[in-house]
Amino acid sequence: MGSSMIQLLVLAGIAVFLILRLKNVLGTREGFEKPRAPQGQAQQSNRPQLEVVENGPDQDIAEYVEIDSEAGMALAEIKAQDRNFTVQEFLGGAKGAYEMILIAFEGGKLSDVEPFLSEEVMESFVEVVADREDQGLTVTANFIGLREMAVHDATLDPITNIAEVTVKFVGEMTSVVHNAEGEVVEGDEKTIKRQKDIWTFARDLGDDNPNWQLVATGG
Repeated sequence: MGSSMIQLLVLAGIAVFLILRLKNVLGTREGFEKPRAPQGQAQQSNRPQLEVVENGPDQDIAEYVEIDSEAGMALAEIKAQDRNFTVQEFLGGAKGAYEMILIAFEGGKLSDVEPFLSEEVMESFVEVVADREDQGLTVTANFIGLREMAVHDATLDPITNIAEVTVKFVGEMTSVVHNAEGEVVEGDEKTIKRQKDIWTFARDLGDDNPNWQLVATGG
């Protein structure tokens, strides 16, 4: 065997040895493989980076009362028991109920709002309306709008499971009182008066009926 042939065999053996060493170090790649990111550099992703805040304040409550107040903790417990309850939606319903009940009371048409009143409130309203009728007085009222509304208090009885939310209203309206002869004895159609009320709405959280009732009134 010539010397040139021996040299070729030696070089081939060295080449095979180097290939085997490279496979052991780099591994075997099949198909397309994305290059690895440099060490210490995080891989980028097309997904947005979201910051998750655990146990953060409930903004639906914090917007209206202090989170750590008794009212705030009561509202949190109400929300925990009634997943459909939000303070924002409750106040929206309370606003509509305030206007509807106020106008029904002024006009003496309590049957229209009886489902939204507790028995005690209904009885007190009926008494006032009956007293006006005995005197021959009638009231014509027009609700102008609500200037202020705020959560005044909130409670949840752990025994009865009755939730109560007290709301402060400041509304504007006009009202005119006529006697039996049709004469104006109080108010006029052009004078806007401010109506201040503090109403308490209640609901049994264990009841399937989702409606809240007016259970107390004050000024």
